[in-house]
Amino acid sequence: MRAITISQPGGPEVLTWTEVPEPEPAAGEVLVEVAATAVNRADLLQRQGFYDPPPGSSRYPGLECAGRVVALGPGTAGWAVGDEVCALLTGGGYAERVAVPVGQLLPRPAGLSAVEAAALPEVVCTVWSNVFMVAHLRPGETLLVHGGASGIGTMAIQLAKAVGARVAVTAGSPEKLARCAELGADILIDYREQDFVAELREATGGGGADVILDIMGARYLQRNVDALAVNGRLVVIGLQGGIKGELDLNTLLRKRGAVAATNLRGRPLDEKAAIVAAVREHVWPLIESGVVRPVVDRVLPIAEAAAAHAVVEAGGHVGKVVLEV
Repeated sequence: MRAITISQPGGPEVLTWTEVPEPEPAAGEVLVEVAATAVNRADLLQRQGFYDPPPGSSRYPGLECAGRVVALGPGTAGWAVGDEVCALLTGGGYAERVAVPVGQLLPRPAGLSAVEAAALPEVVCTVWSNVFMVAHLRPGETLLVHGGASGIGTMAIQLAKAVGARVAVTAGSPEKLARCAELGADILIDYREQDFVAELREATGGGGADVILDIMGARYLQRNVDALAVNGRLVVIGLQGGIKGELDLNTLLRKRGAVAATNLRGRPLDEKAAIVAAVREHVWPLIESGVVRPVVDRVLPIAEAAAAHAVVEAGGHVGKVVLEV
């Protein structure tokens, strides 16, 4: 089969569409013929040499895919050859075929194309596990999403609105904020021109955010705590602003706040399976009814993965960049 390989750590030009050995499904795995995959920032970090796959997983990038089951390993009851699926992956989505643990499989939502479905697993599992399973966002609460126009952000807006929460977002341009508003965001903050702490306080009457979903890490750590409401929960899922920061614990204590930091890729299989099962139960009905939808910025052939990475690195996109196989 063919897959995108990384010849050496570097820029997008190190991505090559080339012949590689085909994977075989082990016990508890199915083999999926990939129709489409999507680009995530973790793929960029892997290409740059900063985010190696966990031991034993595929060395090819790609943390999600959509396609069709073409072979079954032992212990895969409930799935059949020919099933149209999408999947959360530890790696290997940038390929013609990938072996997937059955706990990370989802049926392709009714009414969605493979391209649309490929944009779902990573962002939906990330948002649901962090905003709802970790931070327990409730109806009537306020969620602040940094990077509201990203794949994660566009999904977080929709899921939070679907459960009756108020949503604040930060983004870097009026155009991106307008797209967030179209998805339901209530409070729009241009982080290049405005102080999100002050803007959020004003918009909430001094209350702040009950939950903050953060991709920046160190750079925003103290300001995020300043922006929390009493009993607020900050969940850090990215480190685009650095890995080491200082925090005034007295502020956190007075607010009775909580800070959590999580990732998805390195979790054990049983934890991922629990997240995927929760997504299937709670989110898939919203997608199939049209309440929540994937946001796809553009679709490129997988052989043009380098161009897709350049788009994501430039940061001008809204939602997901998808690669079609």
